[in-house]
Amino acid sequence: MRDEVEAALAQIRPALQADGGDVELVDVTEGVVKLKLKGACNGCPMAAITLKSGIERVLKQQIPEVKEVIAV
Repeated sequence: MRDEVEAALAQIRPALQADGGDVELVDVTEGVVKLKLKGACNGCPMAAITLKSGIERVLKQQIPEVKEVIAV
């Protein structure tokens, strides 16, 4: 599943990078995806919304096995 998550993140990454941010995959365990927000995304007040409404939504659509996305 890690490769599938990496592929999905590769599609999301350009939008994050356009705003000066980025995302790094830390771990995938039992459907829980752990990500590290980087650059402008790290500490941004909108980061939680980006994570849940943006990244998590896309990952769940593309990879049904994903249960949750959390920032570490």
